[in-house]
Amino acid sequence: MAYDDLRDWIKTLETQGELRRIREEVSPELEITEITDRVSKMGSRGARSSGSNDIAAGGPALLFENVKGHPGHKVLINQFGSGKRMALALGVDRIEEIADRISGLMHLKAPEGLFDKLKMLPQLGALTSAFPKTVSAREARCKEVILNPKDNSGGGGLDLNVFPILKCWPHDGGRFITLPCVHTRDPRSGKRNIGMYRMQVYDGQTTGMHWQRQKVAAEHYREAMRGAARGDAAESGSMSERTARVAIMAESAGGAVGIPSGPIGGLPQVTLGKQKGSRFEVAVAIGTDPATTFSAIVPAPPEVEEFMIAGFLRGKPVEIVKCETVDLEVPAHAEIVLEGYVELGELRSEGPFGDHTGFYTLTDEYPVFHLTCITHRRAPIYAATIVGKPPMEDAWMGKAVERIFLPAMKMTIPEIVDIHLPVEAVFHNLMLVSIRKSYPGQARKVMNAIWSLGQAMFTKCIIVVDEDCDVQDVREVVLRVANNIDPERDIQFTLGPVDSLDHASRLPNYGSKMGIDATRKWKAEGFERPWPAMIEMDAATKARVDAMWERLGL
Repeated sequence: MAYDDLRDWIKTLETQGELRRIREEVSPELEITEITDRVSKMGSRGARSSGSNDIAAGGPALLFENVKGHPGHKVLINQFGSGKRMALALGVDRIEEIADRISGLMHLKAPEGLFDKLKMLPQLGALTSAFPKTVSAREARCKEVILNPKDNSGGGGLDLNVFPILKCWPHDGGRFITLPCVHTRDPRSGKRNIGMYRMQVYDGQTTGMHWQRQKVAAEHYREAMRGAARGDAAESGSMSERTARVAIMAESAGGAVGIPSGPIGGLPQVTLGKQKGSRFEVAVAIGTDPATTFSAIVPAPPEVEEFMIAGFLRGKPVEIVKCETVDLEVPAHAEIVLEGYVELGELRSEGPFGDHTGFYTLTDEYPVFHLTCITHRRAPIYAATIVGKPPMEDAWMGKAVERIFLPAMKMTIPEIVDIHLPVEAVFHNLMLVSIRKSYPGQARKVMNAIWSLGQAMFTKCIIVVDEDCDVQDVREVVLRVANNIDPERDIQFTLGPVDSLDHASRLPNYGSKMGIDATRKWKAEGFERPWPAMIEMDAATKARVDAMWERLGL
């Protein structure tokens, strides 16, 4: 089922009994977070007593209809916060159905006859529906209200403070937009990207743009910097274009520090400061249909546009529309659209922010988003999320990503049987992997392959077990690890990129990772001792006990 927009999705949530309307006045400063945190942990081990034993894990979605200081505005939160809602959001009964669809596409074979061709039609139709559809501004509900100071339509000034943007945790550096679909375009290829990066509100017209160093939008930003440096070099003739590209990355630490105002080391040929003032366009959609919002977090290759991912998930094209002041397209029926730019080389302190690690992310320098236009629906619904100590809403989103992208992972690393990213390890800190072991050292090969895969490169710890271990059963994995490893022999360390949120690494964005080989050791791997069999009851005894079980009254 494809939802037309956020409001269509809200209707479904209500029909399914998955939504609670909150009519009590609640502040967007801390109070919404505390309420949502309690609700999101309902049904989980260690949750506060709710007075009911039938509350599903994750609690209901919440629609706050009386937000203090923002009359007429509503806030939707925890919309993805359960297994059932995550499946509903993507129009399936089980998330694994999407994984099956992806697997089917990956294993398409050339049809051998008319019947085979007919069987392929649904799969080819799914690909056709992936392409977005451009609609006119008149058809786009996100343009029911347009606030553009450059026109004379009475749009007035721009002020983000009119929206009920949350301050989530007591020591946060301010209020943060937490569920934005951030739209950028690759300056080289023209490919569009949608990512989800928190945005700290500095004032009514500017925010932080927390695209982490290894994210696609950050690479688009760096490519814009390279392009500007190349242009400077061509104009001045002082150095080759390639040298200029290398220089701008080295001197700005890949866009992580401000561009020097003057020549580097007194050498006038390196005039990187000329780039200051150059702009990179950005658009932000808040409150889209659920598949589009979800597509913003999926770890897809940069060559695959998220509009296409959303269309594939929906089984229907995403309708998009041109922005008013920037050369980008956004979902036509989003609740709110923010248009603007970041200035190359301009950085500002961002944070702290209570993050999904359960700790505050420390302050750091990030680009600044400048607002040029706001468009929105009449009486827009502000969509938000909160993150903190798990489990929270993002746990269910992460589990969906794990299940959906397993087939793609298996295409690259075919010996993988299953993976599990425990929510308590906040996804990027621990991956449990079962494999079909076929040759000595294969567990270590798998570890290194995972560390080379896109966002999986951030995985701090990888544990590899044999295929007879169910990695979804953490107790079984712990049993195997505790019994199957010799620590000096079976643990390996490596250095490389780590998640920007990792506060324990030796340097920001760079640190060590650990792999544990908990597979059975072979003689071919130098293990000469006998390996004992695991304890298991024989099938005949199990069958006899099964037959008498009900009579035992147990």
